[in-house]
Amino acid sequence: MDLSTWSEENVEFMFEEIKKKLRMATGGSIKASNVKEEVYEDLRDLYNMVASKDRFSISEIDAITTELGNIRKA
Repeated sequence: MDLSTWSEENVEFMFEEIKKKLRMATGGSIKASNVKEEVYEDLRDLYNMVASKDRFSISEIDAITTELGNIRKA
């Protein structure tokens, strides 16, 4: 999958993978339609960071979910 360009499919894929990796029970407030092209690179950076790690501390999960919220609101 080519994640270099914004598309709703790419955004949806990255959100789903982040949710799986963090074992998030819900992510209903995170929708691809909420992400503008201007913040796509931030989401991709976050996705790459999450994908590169196997384990997360509570503070890391908190920071990641906060950043997801910021991306959604942007």
